[in-house]
Amino acid sequence: MYDLAAIGAWLEFAVRWVHVITAIAWIGSSFYFIALDLGLHRDRDLASGADGEEWQVHGGGFYHVQKYLVAPDKMPGDLVWFKWESYSTWLSGFALLILVYYLGSEFYLVDPAVADLSGAAAILISLASLAIGWLVYDRICKSRFGDDNTRLMLALYVILVGMAYFYTHVFAGRAAMLHLGALTATIMSANVFFIIMPNQRIVVADLKAGRVPEAKYGKIAKQRSTHNNYLTLPVIFMMLSNHYPLAFATEYTWIIASLVFLMGVTIRHYFNSIHARKDGPLWTWAATAILFLLVMWLSTAPMFRADEPEEATGAALRFAEAEGFDQVHDIVLGRCSMCHAAEPAWEGLLWPPRGVRLETGGQIARQARAIYLQAALGHAMPPANLSFMEPQERAAIIAWYRAASD
Repeated sequence: MYDLAAIGAWLEFAVRWVHVITAIAWIGSSFYFIALDLGLHRDRDLASGADGEEWQVHGGGFYHVQKYLVAPDKMPGDLVWFKWESYSTWLSGFALLILVYYLGSEFYLVDPAVADLSGAAAILISLASLAIGWLVYDRICKSRFGDDNTRLMLALYVILVGMAYFYTHVFAGRAAMLHLGALTATIMSANVFFIIMPNQRIVVADLKAGRVPEAKYGKIAKQRSTHNNYLTLPVIFMMLSNHYPLAFATEYTWIIASLVFLMGVTIRHYFNSIHARKDGPLWTWAATAILFLLVMWLSTAPMFRADEPEEATGAALRFAEAEGFDQVHDIVLGRCSMCHAAEPAWEGLLWPPRGVRLETGGQIARQARAIYLQAALGHAMPPANLSFMEPQERAAIIAWYRAASD
């Protein structure tokens, strides 16, 4: 029978691959249309009645693009809708959330040093936060408060900062940052599914029926598209952050996330200005650099959480009590802990790779699956086998893990 851990790892890899591909497609099309809309020449009297036009060159060909505020005289039958990029990105991301954080909740979602939750309780909090976060945001947008776009954007920022604080006081650091990205991506994709696409369908239906569409539908869709535009870069940061403990393994993680959202605004403001053929506001780069320096300082100020539980808890107990654990414990201490320690002994390392510490039995038990996949089933660890892990040591890890999994 093929190894279940290996199957799970490959399934996770496949879903992550799909997620990255669809995210590239969604972000690419979103950035393109924002740039196109801002760069249209609207000072020309076009015979077609279009609001603006632009000539573009790509791949050896020339493209003549025109934008109609409402629609051309005759609605084309082969209208292309840009929606599946968004839906596929969210669906694949949620599948990855299930595979990594829900099925592995006791290892990746729950941190007893943060909040003593059961895996089931943590999953329910995760699901509820994604749904409630969207509902609160959507209600504010639809209220009179949302009529002022600047005021609305500030309110959105306050909500995200509040959620960052909440997540870091409920979930493990890596999961907290990931969930903030998931919440933001949920808002973005829900904007497409519940607001932008339905409004566009109303406009198309009115045009086909010979009615003049109300201007409010386009205005609302444009507002939500603008929000998506400014949220994209922070989402990418949150999704990448799980590979960098400096971003998630400090007590200031929620402040780091708050500053990242501001950087997303400053960077997008510069490029949006360039696309609109205005002088690029260079102050945005200075502001971004200052914000990033603050992030760097906050990430290294306390280094890492020092109150990580020493003993194995929950599902990790099974691995700590399994036959062969004492031998594996000695192997890991001898081959891995010089790097995976609060203060790594390996020259050039200032913190444990990916924030993983392997100094105690509890820490080793909690990382059982990762040790098995990376140091036993695969030979990724130790890197280049610099600590000279022997084949029989890898075999001992395999025997221990499988004994605990039976």
